[in-house]
Amino acid sequence: MSRPLAPGAPEVPHDHPDAPETDLRPIADAVAEHGAAGFVAVGDRFADDLRYLSRFGGPDRDYAVVVTPDRAALTAPGLFDEQAHREFVDGAPGDGIAREVRTEKQGDPAGVRGAAVLDDLRNDAGDPDSQTVLTPASIPHDAALYLEDAGYDLASTTAVADARERKTEAELACLRRVQAVTCRGMARAEAVLATAEPAGDDLLFDGEPLTTERLRREVDVEMARHGIRSAGNTVIGAGQTAADLHYTGIDHVSPGETVLLDVSPRGPHGYYGDLTRTFAVASEGGWERRAFVAVERAHGTALDHVEAGVTAGTVHEEAAAELTAHGFRIDSPEIGFTHGVGHGVGVSLHEGPSLRADTPLEPGNVVTIEPGVYDADTGGVRIEDLVAVTENGYERLATYPVRFTPVPPA
Repeated sequence: MSRPLAPGAPEVPHDHPDAPETDLRPIADAVAEHGAAGFVAVGDRFADDLRYLSRFGGPDRDYAVVVTPDRAALTAPGLFDEQAHREFVDGAPGDGIAREVRTEKQGDPAGVRGAAVLDDLRNDAGDPDSQTVLTPASIPHDAALYLEDAGYDLASTTAVADARERKTEAELACLRRVQAVTCRGMARAEAVLATAEPAGDDLLFDGEPLTTERLRREVDVEMARHGIRSAGNTVIGAGQTAADLHYTGIDHVSPGETVLLDVSPRGPHGYYGDLTRTFAVASEGGWERRAFVAVERAHGTALDHVEAGVTAGTVHEEAAAELTAHGFRIDSPEIGFTHGVGHGVGVSLHEGPSLRADTPLEPGNVVTIEPGVYDADTGGVRIEDLVAVTENGYERLATYPVRFTPVPPA
C-alpha cells in the first residue's frame, strides 16, 4: 500500500550495490613496517572491525582474521565453511594478498585458532623471528590471553581504523543507498507531522494523540519497505525530550514545540545512514524559531568548510562561531551546543574522523555535519546531513530539504 511522503525525498536506486571488498594491503603493510609476525583480530558478526576486514556475515560466534605481509586466513566457525569462503575468498579484491579459510579445530576458542594459524602463516609470509602480533585495541580479553599463552607479545595498531576512514567507491554506493532510504523515512515522519491536527495540548493523527513512538514506527516501516532496517536507534524527541541527544522513549507531541528526528538505520552490507531534521507544528516563533535559524546557518557554514586538506577541527570551530554569533553557548554540558559538529560514518555509526580532530580531511572520508542547540526546559534543534569529502568540497550522499514547518504530501 502506498504511504504518502512529504516532498523532497530522493528516489531510491533500484539496483542494489555489490558488497564492498576490503583491501587488506594496509594491514599487511603495517605488519611489515613493524617487523611483526602478523596481525590478528577476533570477534563475531557484530564486531565492526571484523565485518570490515572479512565481509563475513557469519554467526554470533567468534572467529579470527589473521594477516601477514602476503597471506590472510579466516577461521570459519562450524557450519559456515562455504559462506566464509564465498565472502572472504571469492569476494577478494586484487590486493596481492592470498586468502584462505581455515576449518580445523572449529570447537576451539577463536583466539587459540588464530594463534595456531599465525604459527603456520608466519613461517611463509611473516617474520619467523618476531614474537610481536599486531591487534586492534578492541581485541577480546580472552583472545589476547590466548595469543600471549602462545608466546606472542601484543602491540595495538590503528591500521584498521585508519583504513576504514577512507571509503572506496563501492562503500560510497552502499552509503548512498542507505542514506536515500533514510530520507524516505524522514519524509514519512514529516508527512505525519504536516497532517496532524492541533487539539489543545496534543497533535491528533488518525484521531489519536501523536507520540514519538508512533512517529518512530512510521519512519521504521517506511525504511523497511525499501530493504533498510532500523538499527533500534531511531531517535525522536519532542519539546523537552528533544534536548535529549539519544531519546528513544515515548512522549506526546504538542503544537508549537520542536520535534527532533535523528534517523540512522543500517543497510544489508553493514553501512549506516544518518539524517536529522527538526520541525515544529503551529509554532509561534520564540526560542524554537531563533534556534532553528542559528542551527541552519551553522550547518551551512560548516558545509562551506568541508574539503580535502582542511583541518577537521576547523569545521567544528566555524559552526561553533556561527552559533556563538547568534547568542548560543558553546561547549556547555547542559545547554547550547553540547557536542561536536560531526563524526565519521561507515560500518559503525560513529567512527573516524572526528570533526574535532587536529588532522586534515581526506578524499573518501564520510562524515556527518550536525550542529545543534539544546535547552532541557524548552527543546532541541539539530540539522544533520551525511557527506563524502572530495578534493574540492563534498558530496551530499542524499539530499533532503531543511525546513522548520513540515510540508504535507504533494
